[in-house]
Order: sequence, then C-alpha cells, then structure tokens
Amino acid sequence: MSIHPTLRYDDPRAAIAFLTSALGLVQQQMYTTDDGTVAHAELSFGDGVVLLGTRAGRSDRFDTGRAVLYLVADGADAVDAQHERAVAAGAEVVQELVDQPYGSREFAVLDPEGNIWTMGSYRPVVKPADQG
Repeated sequence: MSIHPTLRYDDPRAAIAFLTSALGLVQQQMYTTDDGTVAHAELSFGDGVVLLGTRAGRSDRFDTGRAVLYLVADGADAVDAQHERAVAAGAEVVQELVDQPYGSREFAVLDPEGNIWTMGSYRPVVKPADQG
C-alpha cells in the first residue's frame, strides 16, 4: 500500500509548470476533458507521486484547500542544490535554508496557489503495521 496526496488547482497547468521547473518534479501523466481542462495529472519526485486536478467549485467535496507538502532530497547538499533551483526559477521562499534540531536541512517555497512545498533531508521511516 502507499499514499499519494491529491491537490486541486484553479490552474493546474501553471502549477505543473512551477513544480517541474522550481522543484524538479517530473510530469508522468496528464488526462484532459474534451474542453482541455486537466482532469487528472501525476507528478513524481523520486519514488513519490502527487496527483493534481482542476478545482470543480465550492460544492465539490473533493476540492482541496491549501496544503503543506514535504519532499525528501538525498542529503543536505541536494537540499542546497534544490534551493538554488527554486530561487533561480523565481519561487517565493517562505522558509530559508535551515538546519533543524532533528537533523534535517530544509527550506520551503510557496506555489502559485498558496500551497507550501517543503524540501528537506529528513526521511521518515515507515514501520510495519504490526509495530504501530
């Protein structure tokens, strides 16, 4: 089993452009409706995938509000390189590079619709379900 966050955007194409250029996510799939609206897109980062779509309106219970997402880079040097990439792409940095007391090097940027994307070197460990 796995978990894949899903976000809805007013302009998912702009979000995809931002996420691929500023943070290095890779577009894997995009499905559109007959009028060209993005119905479903998949972006990967390492072995993780985030799903994106177009907001349908206030009455759609699947529309999301703002979110905070965490991407894992392979070490502090990779975090620094990703920070440079994000800044060069014009991302709004909302948390500058910082070394956390729990050993992670991190920074955070804001996407075009207000979601915060944090990049860090801390990699959470998944315990088997029976070890809860």
